[in-house]
Amino acid sequence: MTSADHYRTLAADCAARARNETDPATKAEWELMGASYRRLAEQADRNAITDIVYETPRQPAQPQAQQQAQQQQQPQPDQSTNNS
Repeated sequence: MTSADHYRTLAADCAARARNETDPATKAEWELMGASYRRLAEQADRNAITDIVYETPRQPAQPQAQQQAQQQQQPQPDQSTNNS
């Protein structure tokens, strides 16, 4: 079952609940929920036919001095002062 099919199933469930509801406010909420699931199904259909490929952008070449500065480690605290 595709995600679009799943959303359509949920939309149908909401429509059935709306038909059986006697309270007008609750009925309206079920109808809105069903409409939302139908829109999600339509979006899932569109997403299924869209082929998106993400490629990580290449890093521009950095000058040698800048590369070395980035590779330097942080100075470590002096261990001789921490004698316990």
